[in-house]
Amino acid sequence: MPPFPDSRNVLTPNCSRCSELASCRNRISWGTGTLDADVMVVGEAPGYGNPDAERWQGGNWTGMAYTTRTSGGKIRSLFAELGYEPYFTNAVKCFPEGEAGSNREPRESELENCFFHLRTEIEQVNPDVVVPTGKHATKALFDFESVRMDGFLDCVLAPVECERLGVTVVPLLHPSYDNIWIGRLGYDRAEYVAAIGDVLAELR
Repeated sequence: MPPFPDSRNVLTPNCSRCSELASCRNRISWGTGTLDADVMVVGEAPGYGNPDAERWQGGNWTGMAYTTRTSGGKIRSLFAELGYEPYFTNAVKCFPEGEAGSNREPRESELENCFFHLRTEIEQVNPDVVVPTGKHATKALFDFESVRMDGFLDCVLAPVECERLGVTVVPLLHPSYDNIWIGRLGYDRAEYVAAIGDVLAELR
């Protein structure tokens, strides 16, 4: 039995659109979860992770989005607390290696190259709501819809109707940084979680 729901959408098993990413990844990190989910959570890109971990190895090793202990554990716990079983995926499907093996931010060209995969996942899952976590995942969706993003924090928890994609998008803080930014939004954690629940309930 796999450690996570294994409904991966392997669109292009050996995708090489981004040669730099193809050279440093271990595995492509596809979406995971039920294909009839009401909510789709979109991260930025898989982390390097820990190949020796028993469960939370990370997408670069599991081939499944949001399966690191830090970001994956936090975002999956948050939605479990809210009573949802989302489909989890990433805007960029391969680990973007930075200095000393750490993550770097995905490049705009990588977001553009990978958007075909993300759009196909949205069409196949057909969720009520798409929840991008962080600036880059949000920007990928907004750019496709020609939606201007002046400041990411101003977008958080603000629903946007995306006509071309046929979904409502509700940006959230990236789980790796929510402990830093939740206070900037005027919430404590319990209030932030409750606010997410209220917004999602109104859109379903």
